[in-house]
Amino acid sequence: MDVASINLDVEAVRAKFPILSERVHGKPLVFLDSAASAQKPNTVIAVMAEAMQHQYANIHRGLHWMSERTTEAYESVRTQAARSLNAPSRREIVFTRNSTEAINLVAYSFGSLLRPGQAVLISEMEHHSNFVPWQMLRDRVGIELRVAPVTDQGDIDLAAYEALLEDGKVALVSITHMSNVLGTVTPAKKLAQIAHHHGARILLDGSQSAVHRQIDVQDLDADFFVCTGHKLYGPTGVGLLWARMELLEAMPPFMGGGEMIQSVSIERSTWATPPHKFEAGTPAIIDVIGLGAALAFIEQLGFPAIAAHEASLTRYALETLGKLDGITIIGSPAERGGVVSFVCENAHPHDLATLLDQQGIAIRAGQHCAEPLIRRLHLTATARASFGVYTTHAEIDALAHGLTRARTMLA
Repeated sequence: MDVASINLDVEAVRAKFPILSERVHGKPLVFLDSAASAQKPNTVIAVMAEAMQHQYANIHRGLHWMSERTTEAYESVRTQAARSLNAPSRREIVFTRNSTEAINLVAYSFGSLLRPGQAVLISEMEHHSNFVPWQMLRDRVGIELRVAPVTDQGDIDLAAYEALLEDGKVALVSITHMSNVLGTVTPAKKLAQIAHHHGARILLDGSQSAVHRQIDVQDLDADFFVCTGHKLYGPTGVGLLWARMELLEAMPPFMGGGEMIQSVSIERSTWATPPHKFEAGTPAIIDVIGLGAALAFIEQLGFPAIAAHEASLTRYALETLGKLDGITIIGSPAERGGVVSFVCENAHPHDLATLLDQQGIAIRAGQHCAEPLIRRLHLTATARASFGVYTTHAEIDALAHGLTRARTMLA
């Protein structure tokens, strides 16, 4: 590919995000916390406001013009999401509140098909959202929960992973596609191949990966894939689950109520077909429409340009922060996305984040909802810088300068 065709005009991109012109404590905002939640471009804000101002009504049930127009806008995002993930059918896209709800949906619905003696396999680097639902399933159903170890570098230990599958008892692997702490991009296709070889299904948590790289669920050979809107430059309150149709058809509903039924009588109810079987009640209509605008924004930029820009940022951050006295970068995975965690000698990450905030620099500090991984790394917390399409090399320089100044203040 022509290099010029994948260049990202970062200043033009930044101009689309009104919040980036804000000042914090009198300083220009340096936002390095996109892994927690990304900022929103004008197009997302405008589309949501337009829908509320000019066309809002409840969807699916109404026969009037407003309802039909809003339903069309809402359902068009399902088609758009299916195309973005290369899903075989738009009916395989289930809208949820976020990745957490999507994983819980699978844990409850697919999990209800499991029996004692079967197992679910996760890894040490999972977000709590991909830990706790499986612990709850274990306690409710009596399945076994297995945990694949992580190497000192921050990669999945593939030999140990496969060994945990060899007895054929694992029904489902549920594993991150990209770590929110280390930025580790897991070898998803290899993980899926191994899981399927041993008779297991696989769920990929794409909360972090979906914003950084093109996702093709068919090429990944996944069975389930989840992601969330607020990390995709879209609104909060909306995410999605993609699952193979045969699984959605076999799984019982997650919640009961309106929209997910085919018919209701005093004696019994029957269910709608997927995806509506899993979308009880009035959904986050405006947020789904906003998600569509966010997907369009990403598609317009193009994943080759996004990936090239963020790879450059990550290399520069590792090089720049790696030169600072007293700063230790955590992990050295084989492939790392735009997330860099680090610790500072003689400074708690919370203190570091507070001092950086006073300089207008926003980072994340703590356990990042990944307490088992933090303990595996023999740490109590880390500081984390994470990048988006609007991040600049100058902001990484500002972080380096801010860290040097913070260390001086803490000395």
